[in-house]
Amino acid sequence: MSIAGISVAVAVLAGCGPMPELDGGPTGKGGGAKGDSATERGVNPLDNPDGTGPGLKAITSDKDRAKARDLIDKVATKGRGPKTGYDRDKFGYAWADNVDGVPWGRNGCDTRNDLLKRDGKDIKYRSGSNCVITSMTLYDPYTGKTIDWSKSHAAEVQIDHVMPLSYDWQMGASRWSESKRKQIANDPLNLIPVDGSTNGSKGDSGPATWLPPSRDIRCSYVVRFAQVALKYDLPVTSADKAAMLEQCK
Repeated sequence: MSIAGISVAVAVLAGCGPMPELDGGPTGKGGGAKGDSATERGVNPLDNPDGTGPGLKAITSDKDRAKARDLIDKVATKGRGPKTGYDRDKFGYAWADNVDGVPWGRNGCDTRNDLLKRDGKDIKYRSGSNCVITSMTLYDPYTGKTIDWSKSHAAEVQIDHVMPLSYDWQMGASRWSESKRKQIANDPLNLIPVDGSTNGSKGDSGPATWLPPSRDIRCSYVVRFAQVALKYDLPVTSADKAAMLEQCK
């Protein structure tokens, strides 16, 4: 392993602070990005306001970056509240299908498989199922890696809550009904399948303290963060909003 690779691994295991910047597509288990740039992957979040389109495409044009800043400007700010009382179960059991008011709720497949189906390629299902995915190829916008994933190594791909549930709790979701908390936990707008170790490094950080390693995707990431905040009428901290605007300059 190269010195740079060791540094990335140490940062992932430590689980603290911003991830190192990656300017290109590093080689992962799936053999790297297979020659495609981040801008050729997924859908521009500005054109995907409900999150049903696949992936997360980089925002590159000056026009779109101006639109991104206008969107972020609409997000309210507030200091973080206490984490007291937070528990993942307050947002329903993980990847529940019995959620009303979000795309693909009550469609017979759990949320995780819905998201893998949305973003994966070359998908294979468990025998007799059109829901349970056993293998696929996934492009991870956060790192630029293409991952050849199988269910036998499930943790290699995790579903990121772009706006973390603990963050939501501290910014106002502690006062919500359980049904609304289940919505934000299972809304495809707030969910992206990504490299597991990279997601593990994020914790409940906002954009001021954690951003995807790939610089190309950072404006798109904070746009998605803003879209979730606006949909659910949640504020962000002043530091997070400043960081969000900075990514789309």
